[in-house]
Amino acid sequence: MNLPEIKGPEEKKLAFQQKLKWTLTILILFFILSNIELIGLGPNALEQFEFLSIILGANFGSILSLGIGPIVTASIVLQLLKGSGLLKIDTGTHEGRVFFQGLQKVLALFFILLEAGIYVFMGGLSPDLALSPSAFRSMQFILVGQLILGGIIVLFMDEVINKWGFGSGISLFIAAGVSAQVFIRAFSPLTQSGVLAFGTGQAPVGVLWVFFRSLASGNPLSAAEALFSILMTLLVFGFAVYAQAMKVEIPLSFGRIRGHGIRWPLNFIYTSNIPVILVAALIANLQLWARLLQGKVEGATGGVIHWLSLHIFGQFAGNVPVSGLVKWAYSPNLLVEVFSAIQSGVFNWISLVQALTFALLMMGGAVVFSIFWVQTAGMDARSQAKQIMNSGLQIPGFRRDERVLESILKRYIFPLTVMGGLTVGFLAASADVVGALTSGTGILLTVMIIYRLYEEIAQQHMMDMYPALRKMMV
Repeated sequence: MNLPEIKGPEEKKLAFQQKLKWTLTILILFFILSNIELIGLGPNALEQFEFLSIILGANFGSILSLGIGPIVTASIVLQLLKGSGLLKIDTGTHEGRVFFQGLQKVLALFFILLEAGIYVFMGGLSPDLALSPSAFRSMQFILVGQLILGGIIVLFMDEVINKWGFGSGISLFIAAGVSAQVFIRAFSPLTQSGVLAFGTGQAPVGVLWVFFRSLASGNPLSAAEALFSILMTLLVFGFAVYAQAMKVEIPLSFGRIRGHGIRWPLNFIYTSNIPVILVAALIANLQLWARLLQGKVEGATGGVIHWLSLHIFGQFAGNVPVSGLVKWAYSPNLLVEVFSAIQSGVFNWISLVQALTFALLMMGGAVVFSIFWVQTAGMDARSQAKQIMNSGLQIPGFRRDERVLESILKRYIFPLTVMGGLTVGFLAASADVVGALTSGTGILLTVMIIYRLYEEIAQQHMMDMYPALRKMMV
């Protein structure tokens, strides 16, 4: 496929300094583009979907409103088609890998066009409603063009990171967005309107400043709420790091070389962050469609779409869902509810039921998607046994038979799939319901991305990095 691409380096291995330079350059460019607003944008119905923007590495209303959504969607679709056997591509060969990557780029371009059209023509990102009908239609196409341009830029920035930087651009954009959000919510001295909070009488965005301000003004409840928000974030982050580092190691030996062997690691979170991404994306898309349908039928009194919006998908009052499926797939902030109850003496028990429903949905969905992903992405016991056998390895004390290896792997893989799914679902839900500084899904993704990036750098660049950084990595 003759598609535009970023040329890779001629050297087989780039130096640490070169990769660091390209990675930082692309990340700075990503932050700059994320703050460039779309020209001609009017009502932005997507700005309240912060949950979805975290997963997509997007900033709705900017030129990067699509984020990494088209790339991730294309990757997941191709992975599922290949894992299920519907797409026959041998990625073990150079030609197969090139064809697969070209097909993924074509599919990503298709989703860029599709999602740009959906965002604008469904009313998520709309021009100024005061424009004349002809000008309004023209401005819609201008918005779609800007979104397509932003999607293509992200596609090539991801390619630059893959070939010239550390890790994956998709992963780094997610981690950068979540990290920026946590930093702003913890330390920003500005108000919601962007004005310096000191001397205005308004509360700053950063909870650390809220904590000190509340202590100084003699408001211990507000100070405790801010402190608990920080502590909950650190607790979930620490537990996520601990869970990510846990693994089961199966001893293997080389069949033809006696006395030499390795340990084959099976991570406790076996399917990584894929299940929680899929569940979170499902919930976020449910909220998105409910909001878009509500906007379409606003003012109507009948019709099938009006009935679906009112009784099935549900309605929003402001940014809070009040009925339908979105009400029970919504994560209330129990920390705020508890401190409000301390002041008023009345606790909203509906919020507790919503929190439990949300947690069960996240945990159950993560388990289901974990099992599904293992079966379709080549991570099941049979596929792992075949991979181990092709590597010339076997389990010491057992005859060299793929069926034997498969039966032993089954004892570990299915329990790890279920327990790992429950763990990531619980962590993601708990951070949301206890009022952490960002979503649990965002924390999980960031922890796993940074951990893998650390492992890659430590493995490949320990000797050629700066001495100060080398001490930090040890």
